[in-house]
Amino acid sequence: MARVVVDVMLKPEILDPQGQAVVNALPRLGVDDVSSVRIGRRIEIEFVGEADLDRAREIADKLLANPVIEDFEVRLAETEEVRP
Repeated sequence: MARVVVDVMLKPEILDPQGQAVVNALPRLGVDDVSSVRIGRRIEIEFVGEADLDRAREIADKLLANPVIEDFEVRLAETEEVRP
């Protein structure tokens, strides 16, 4: 199986209330040197056989991201990814 990763982020000009909430909370944790946080999402698509980046882009464009307010990036997943 081959895995493709789709990262979806709000476009820079779109307000990110979740990111702003994180920025506002950081000083309570003693973190004062962060000026901006943007929150996005990561989607992993597993293909049977070889990865199809064109198909993954189509899926992202039509289903996973709202192209009016979000940008997305499609890439092959690293083969040995470490997860917490």
